[in-house]
Amino acid sequence: MSSQSNKTVTITDNTTGKQIKLPVLKGTDGPGTIDIRSLYKELGYFTFDPGFMSTASCDSKITFIDGGEGRLSYRGYPIEQLAGNSTYDEVCYLLLYGELPKTTQLLSYTNSIKEHKLLDEKMRRFFLGFRHDAHPMAMMVASVGALAAFYHEEVDVHDPVSRELAAHRLIAKMPTIASWCYKFALGQPFNYPNLDLDYTADFLHMLYSMPGRLRKPTPTIVRAMDLILILHADHEQNASTSTVRLTGSSEASPFAALSAGIGSLWGPAHGGANEAVIVMLKEIVASGKDLSHYIARAKDKDDRFRLMGFGHRVYKNYDPRAKIIRQICHDLLDELGDDNPNKPLLKIAMDLEKIALEDKYFIKRKLYPNVDFYSGIIFQAIGIPVSMFTVIFALSRTVGWLTHWMEMMSDPEARIGRPRQLYTGYTERDYLDINKR
Repeated sequence: MSSQSNKTVTITDNTTGKQIKLPVLKGTDGPGTIDIRSLYKELGYFTFDPGFMSTASCDSKITFIDGGEGRLSYRGYPIEQLAGNSTYDEVCYLLLYGELPKTTQLLSYTNSIKEHKLLDEKMRRFFLGFRHDAHPMAMMVASVGALAAFYHEEVDVHDPVSRELAAHRLIAKMPTIASWCYKFALGQPFNYPNLDLDYTADFLHMLYSMPGRLRKPTPTIVRAMDLILILHADHEQNASTSTVRLTGSSEASPFAALSAGIGSLWGPAHGGANEAVIVMLKEIVASGKDLSHYIARAKDKDDRFRLMGFGHRVYKNYDPRAKIIRQICHDLLDELGDDNPNKPLLKIAMDLEKIALEDKYFIKRKLYPNVDFYSGIIFQAIGIPVSMFTVIFALSRTVGWLTHWMEMMSDPEARIGRPRQLYTGYTERDYLDINKR
């Protein structure tokens, strides 16, 4: 919970000589935050902060990031502890309800999720309206938004019980929607959920099984996917989460809010980073050139080429998620062995990782492999096409989006989002008749 510290920041208007003192709010962790809510009322000024890089849009109890130290925690629990001990189901419960579940609580939650996994049969015909080559993310944006048409009368955004039901429905149906996007792209029959499997194993079942052939993934593959879901479950006030909050602030349906968030995530500057890693690796393999050629290009400040999957906008140290996922990535590659058709690409990836972790140029600039580097390799290794990478990201982030939406909707101080602007257009002009222009 935020509280007002003893500090204030004084702002003086040099034109009028008027001064105001703005309180500094202190959270439980992280830097202090100047409360500027009275600035416009008292002095008549807005603040200018493109990209909201220095602006807190809300207070939150969900996720904390310290980019300088490379720390990430959900509800106060370090991501390292959660990844080492929890399942994605347990992490979902933690994010939604604020506490780790007891055995009975987790069972009740997972049973509720299983109850809502099926999609209405009319959704099958909805998918038939897409082009045969539709991008899976386009189908996901449309499908999640379409759920509002099925449950519109049952969602009261002001009722906690109704919000919880909507959250369970979305978390439950996302793997089914994601798998149907994949199956549609391949022209294969849709699979229904298998309620005997846990969340992650069932998702992999719906991805890979065919009629008459149940494909059971190895424990290593299931664990790798579960870790990816855990590590991407939430990441504070990023672009897509902020989009969900902004859309939800108008009291829109949560299905519409999440559809908007998925659209934001689709952008290559946000959710497409692991896809960019594979594109880069394929370019290196196809060129036939030695990896040293691309390392030299990456070090050349006049060359536009960049190594994708290294460094992070938020983490100025090692991405804590990358440390966690690195080992399972290596375990998976060892398990798949020489039979993997992507072996040349995966070998380049591992050689690149070794160079980045040992080369002084990368170490000095803290250009360490990030979570997108390893998740992209894992997806490639288990045969998930590049077009599905961001879909799985959206699946994992669903619980984070919903948690932020529920937190906002229960906040009595929440207001509809309404950013200001610095207007730089024409001042008032007089209309001219078309014959005089």
